[in-house]
Amino acid sequence: MHFEDTTIYIVGDAKSPQNNPIMEVYKAFFVGIVVDRKTAIIVDVECSATLGLTNSFVKSLLIGKNVLSPDVIDCINTRYFGSSQKAFGVALKDAQKKYQQIMQSESK
Repeated sequence: MHFEDTTIYIVGDAKSPQNNPIMEVYKAFFVGIVVDRKTAIIVDVECSATLGLTNSFVKSLLIGKNVLSPDVIDCINTRYFGSSQKAFGVALKDAQKKYQQIMQSESK
């Protein structure tokens, strides 16, 4: 897949519960997000899931949404009920923070 020159790639991470298969495989929960820097719209996303269905569902939750919108966290809390729900929210908040830092540094 080709991404436009206006996009950036950000990775957010968080600890996942010890009894979670994600911890067994990756030792943490990661969410990689491709964001259009001009619009803040999420163009693509993937996470450190052990099931392909999880990544497909995450894509359906986030693609097309504004990375800074509270709605992206809300949809995790209301629609994603995997054992890594809390870690997913924390990783996404980490990605939001990184996006804001990037945008602030570019505006200077």
